[in-house]
Amino acid sequence: MPAPAAFESAAPFDTKRLDQRFHADLARITASVSPASCLLAFLDWAMHLAVSPGKQLELQRLALGEIVEWNHCLRDSFVSGGSGSQPCVEPAGRDRRFDAPEWQRWPFVALQQAFRSAEKYWAAAARDVRGVSEHHANVVAFAARQWLDVFSPGNFLATNPLVLDRTARQGGANLVRGALNAFDDMQRLVSGQPPAGVEHFAPGRDVAVTPGKVVLRNRLIELIQYSPTTAKVRPEPILIVPAWIMKYYILDLSPGNSLIKYLVDQGHTVFCVSWKNPGTAERNLGMQDYLDLGLMAALDAVSAIAPKKKIHAAGYCLGGTLLSIGAAAMARDGDDRLASMTLLAAQTEFSEPGELALFIDESQVSYLEDQMAQTGYLTAQQMAGAFQMLRSYDLLWSKLVGNYLMGEREATNDLMAWNADATRMPARMHSEYLRRLFLDDDLAEGRYPVGGKPVALSDIRLPIFCVGTMTDHVAPWHSVYKLHYETVAEITFVLTSGGHNAGIVSEPGHPHRSYLLRTRAEGAPYESPEQWQARAAHKDGSWWPEWCAWLDARSGAPLVPPKIGTKGHAAVDDAPGRYVLEK
Repeated sequence: MPAPAAFESAAPFDTKRLDQRFHADLARITASVSPASCLLAFLDWAMHLAVSPGKQLELQRLALGEIVEWNHCLRDSFVSGGSGSQPCVEPAGRDRRFDAPEWQRWPFVALQQAFRSAEKYWAAAARDVRGVSEHHANVVAFAARQWLDVFSPGNFLATNPLVLDRTARQGGANLVRGALNAFDDMQRLVSGQPPAGVEHFAPGRDVAVTPGKVVLRNRLIELIQYSPTTAKVRPEPILIVPAWIMKYYILDLSPGNSLIKYLVDQGHTVFCVSWKNPGTAERNLGMQDYLDLGLMAALDAVSAIAPKKKIHAAGYCLGGTLLSIGAAAMARDGDDRLASMTLLAAQTEFSEPGELALFIDESQVSYLEDQMAQTGYLTAQQMAGAFQMLRSYDLLWSKLVGNYLMGEREATNDLMAWNADATRMPARMHSEYLRRLFLDDDLAEGRYPVGGKPVALSDIRLPIFCVGTMTDHVAPWHSVYKLHYETVAEITFVLTSGGHNAGIVSEPGHPHRSYLLRTRAEGAPYESPEQWQARAAHKDGSWWPEWCAWLDARSGAPLVPPKIGTKGHAAVDDAPGRYVLEK
């Protein structure tokens, strides 16, 4: 039967646009987490567990054993009043939330031990279910951990002995202060103001104060050239490429912990890229634009200001990934302007990207793409939410308890203020790097295109200084280390204490800092991360002097510093420039 004429003449309905709009609206409810991705993980786990009687028996035995052990420990604790009692469940990893002596008193010891028993049970339940994909098992384990953290006895007034003791001593004054803190935070959230304390660390006034000039500004970057502080400098300038998901001044915080100032004071000419905070107008900027308007434009400007001098290029986080792509393209095309390459907590192989992989699969990426299609960018709040979930106790619950139950305002430092000064990401670029790097691992597989042709990291022959951080949740050091089998170049690898940010902002004199160091000669056989760790030299203190010595060994004799800017790259503004101030 032929279709009615009215139906034939109707304009075709854009069903794809309808799906995108629906997903974008749904994302506002689900905090940008794909419900389909979570449901698929749960169904994979639940269906395989349902047909695994052996695993079910194992979990039943574990549960009964925990109950018996729990009762035994609690009986001893009740008799002794909590003094000298040993925990019946050891904390997992570095969890120290119940270490205070108050948590060993009855009945709080019962609550915290029950919580740890539940953690132990669900950690076992989510893992080693035959047939479940590793990704889905990780998602289930993560989700269980998140729900357990919500109901931790430390999060509630009635079940937290530290809060109860303070409330009794202060007659409830802590709860009054906490209510005022909550009201202030709510006002700031509604009005779009930054968190309390951030106002004391304004870029250009309190942080990002190293003197310099903006010598290049295009639609994506400002390039800052810093003023020399020594009579002579090494002839090879340093170009720093930070990640575009953060403001550049993570590397130029207060004068006492500024890596940029440290390099300048050691006699180096330093340039740094400051990325624009993109909005809707930049929605179509892609990875190739970040390479052309970012890295390559900066290299061209540095080469014009310091002509005939090779450049030490350094990249932090995704800035290091971009630098690796650019260096591979330069090696492919015979561009020899680089003297060396330094990668700071930067991944070049993404098959094991750490806990971030929990939020990266086809369903989740498509979900984000549909949401970004409406706005043109990924918001800072969406990214912050993901990182907050990865470290929910440190970044969320402990702060809520401290601010609202204990009535304490945690003192804000420069690193915390920087962390609150987040940026957006253009829709096209964010989609491309999630798909090409995380999902498809094109860079490591030799498929990543630059200028229409693929690049290979194996073409890079530059000496490389590579830094991984011991407790990195964003770029795990084992993943960073994989550079060793992607190129045969000389690699000096440093594994420093601290996390993704604090491990890099590790100035000399900072207490409790240490690092491991070992150099793999060009063309030398591959060592596994465990072999490298066993053979590396252990050193106390900051790794910054080690890097400066490495740079000096690959630089020429000091000479008179180049002028700030040059013809075609005259100074257009004082550091820190305009882009870093954009909200």
